[in-house]
Amino acid sequence: MTYTIGYIVGSISSTSINRRLAKALEAVAPEGTTLVEIPIKDLPFYSPDYDADFPQVARDFKQAIADVDGVIIVTPEYSRSIPGVLKNALDWSARPWGHGSFDGKPVAIIGTSGGPIGTAAAQQHLKAVFSHYNAPVLGQPEGYVQSKPGLFGENGEISDDTTAGFLRSFLEAFEHLIARYVPARELADSHAA
Repeated sequence: MTYTIGYIVGSISSTSINRRLAKALEAVAPEGTTLVEIPIKDLPFYSPDYDADFPQVARDFKQAIADVDGVIIVTPEYSRSIPGVLKNALDWSARPWGHGSFDGKPVAIIGTSGGPIGTAAAQQHLKAVFSHYNAPVLGQPEGYVQSKPGLFGENGEISDDTTAGFLRSFLEAFEHLIARYVPARELADSHAA
């Protein structure tokens, strides 16, 4: 099987170590798997005032989620929770009511930080959000990656073989989850047409 997997980086920092982690995932992706970024930087603050007529950037964001087989959330942890820019993007994805982008869409969550728990608190909050969105979320392996200086290069280089191996196994596990849901989504889409 070949898959297109989207990823959302929960930071808009130009020096984000989580963006470097996303690039590392791209570098170790199995043959036949393509990772594409789903950008969130240009989304305005969500308001229900937009529900009747979404701005084009929000329509493009929702379409980018629809166009992929699964989505990896690559998140930092801010104040033991989800970065505000990421939560804003997820709010856009859930609206308008009844048109949630993540309904039935496989999701994997991973993140890196300098601390030993590697974004665990933010990831638990994200799992609660995606449970509400009815998205199947990869349970194992959990992606708590401790970043050390030089671990990830700007273009996807990984200086540690154990980390590279873990990222490969993380992607393989996510592909197994996707494989369980893609045929069901395709069947549902064919019935809807």
